[in-house]
Amino acid sequence: MSDADKPTFVATFSPQQEREARLSKRFYEEAGSRKRDDGVAVMLDERELKTPGRNAVRVPTLELGDAIAAEWSSQTDHIDPSTMPRTRIITTAIDRVALDSGPAADEIARYAGTDLVCYRADEPEDLVKKQADAWDPLLEWMVDAHAVTLRPTSGIVHLGQADAELDRLRDIVGQLDPITLTALHTLVTIAGSAVIGLAVMGNRLTVEEGWDASRVDEAFQIAQWGEDAEAAERTAFHRHEFEAAAEVIQLLG
Repeated sequence: MSDADKPTFVATFSPQQEREARLSKRFYEEAGSRKRDDGVAVMLDERELKTPGRNAVRVPTLELGDAIAAEWSSQTDHIDPSTMPRTRIITTAIDRVALDSGPAADEIARYAGTDLVCYRADEPEDLVKKQADAWDPLLEWMVDAHAVTLRPTSGIVHLGQADAELDRLRDIVGQLDPITLTALHTLVTIAGSAVIGLAVMGNRLTVEEGWDASRVDEAFQIAQWGEDAEAAERTAFHRHEFEAAAEVIQLLG
């Protein structure tokens, strides 16, 4: 059988396809990456991985290709897409964001409009200080690095950000390449903060620092009251997704 005649596995990440994929047995022996003229392909045995839209998966660096391949190598008897966040970012970037980056950029700007780091507690004093220590420097960095000024508020009062500032931020992220934009979108939605996402992307924060900055309120509550097992499991899942998104950006070269 020629390469053209071999069946090609399609990465399945729509809700229905995810359910089907979880029932799919692992059918390949090895996963790896291979240089092509148009980038780096991810290989399942001798077959190239494709997206749900049947586009060839191509990434710019071998390091990123290897990271995606490692997710496929880690699958056991059955394929579980929920354990492959790097693959999901890449396939989303190729199938959706590369065709129209507008929705992802718009949503990041909307997060900035109600950004986590802008909404502060009135009390207790310890939490107020922890928030200020973690978040004030990031707002200052946004001005210095991106000329975007976001205003903080306290309590439950909504504070609308200036349209000009949000438009400027939207223009900045709208110029990113599709993979970076998709990975940034993941950082932002998990953190609840465009500021934290951009700070991790721009190396203002390490991945661990970015995660901690997004968890100031939760960490304070856990210190006071503890954390139940279900919440801890959910947190661990989100942290894994956050770290994977940051790694994708780092491995783009």
